[in-house]
Amino acid sequence: MAAASAVVAGSLGSLAPSRGARVSTPSPMAAPAAPGHTLDLEPAACGSFPAQPLPLEAIRLQLRTWPEVERYLHSCKAVIVPLGSTEQHGPTGAIGTDALTAEAVALELGRRSGVLVTPAQAFGMAEHHLGFPGTVSLQPATLLAVLHDVVLSLARHGFERIYVVNGHGGNIATSRAAFAQAYGTAATRGLPVAGDLRCRLANWFTAAPVMRLARELYGDREGHHATPSEIALTLHLEPSLVAAQRPLPEAAPAGPIHGPEDFRRRHPDGRMGSDPYLAQPDHGARFLDCAASALVEDLRDFLADAPGA
Repeated sequence: MAAASAVVAGSLGSLAPSRGARVSTPSPMAAPAAPGHTLDLEPAACGSFPAQPLPLEAIRLQLRTWPEVERYLHSCKAVIVPLGSTEQHGPTGAIGTDALTAEAVALELGRRSGVLVTPAQAFGMAEHHLGFPGTVSLQPATLLAVLHDVVLSLARHGFERIYVVNGHGGNIATSRAAFAQAYGTAATRGLPVAGDLRCRLANWFTAAPVMRLARELYGDREGHHATPSEIALTLHLEPSLVAAQRPLPEAAPAGPIHGPEDFRRRHPDGRMGSDPYLAQPDHGARFLDCAASALVEDLRDFLADAPGA
């Protein structure tokens, strides 16, 4: 991910770090439904969030049937779309960091809100990282087309609120362009929801409480890419990644980016001013809770924002 302006606000409670310890926070892998349990996909209304987080399988679109989604649309026309990237994150960070984190935050947000969550779009605009093996990038025009078609597919079925949880700074400009194009296409095609269709991009890593927590834990060692905050969340989600962490030399500072060769020359190990060795799994649990708490309020506001209001 890369630094960008905050898009959501929230509040932080009293948080005290404990090195190496895991804290008890909601996880997107928690609370499976009991065998034979009928999952409730008919919320009272969008914005009437459940008192307790729902089972994970209740909000995963890929586990639902089309009749279930049709019933869901009778009372809620919102959907959450995780958007990430598959790119290098320094010598000790997972290539899937941006997709893993966006999906985890989106799923936790879905559990807390009752809003359906689509499968993650794991490939993003990462052209500047192509100097590092393992990076898979979509060109801006390709990502724009993918997001445009995702929005139009959902809008055709009657979804009116598309909430994209983004994990990669390189996706921001293209995503906003895709939304603008989708609005025009929906109107041109005469889709019934065209006048009510709204999309919002929520960058979990720039939520105000997340940024405050990152400053509290890491100060200026947070940096701008392969940051300890995002790496911490991956360590919480996938404990096997802990073994890869090790002290690293001072990272090159952030600077202008002019392409993959230039990026590799300026940032030889892929980091931009960050020290991911500061990351701990328990930090990741706190970042997940912090991000979901901030975005659930932003989502509530988004669902309450009636067209023309």
